[in-house]
Amino acid sequence: MEKLKILFLCTGNSCRSQMAEGWAHALKSDVIEPYSAGIETHGLNPNAVKVMAEAGVDIAGQKSKNINDLLHIPLDVVITVCDHAHETCPIFPANARVVHIGFDDPPKMTPPDASEEEQLDAFRRVRDEIKAFVEQLPGNLEENAS
Repeated sequence: MEKLKILFLCTGNSCRSQMAEGWAHALKSDVIEPYSAGIETHGLNPNAVKVMAEAGVDIAGQKSKNINDLLHIPLDVVITVCDHAHETCPIFPANARVVHIGFDDPPKMTPPDASEEEQLDAFRRVRDEIKAFVEQLPGNLEENAS
C-alpha cells in the first residue's frame, strides 16, 4: 500500500508544522509520508526541538522549508495547522485536499518576560495536542475536511 503524502503547513515552519512532521515520522511512518513547510521560513524553533526531545522525538535535523520547495511532491493532503496558513494557503496541483486544524502558536502564548519554564510549558501543551491529532491519522481527516 502506498503511503499517504501529508504536508503540515504553517506560517513559518518553525514550531507546529515541525512538531507535526516529527510526530508523524515517529508514530505513523508505516502509513504516512510526512512533510512540513511554511508560507515563510523562520528557522527551527529551539524550544520545539527541546520539548519534542523530552517526548523522545528528535526533530533537530529537520529544516525550515518554504512551501515552494515542495510543490513538486504529489501531495494527497495538506493540513494547515494555523489560521494564517489556512487563510493564505496556496492552490495545490492535482488532488491534494486541504484540511484545517488550528493549534495555538507557542511563542505567542506567553508574555515576553515569561520564564523559560513558562515558555516550555506552552510548547509542551501544543506538542501534546499535536500528538493526539497525529495519533488519529489518517482516520480523522474525513471528519475535519474543509
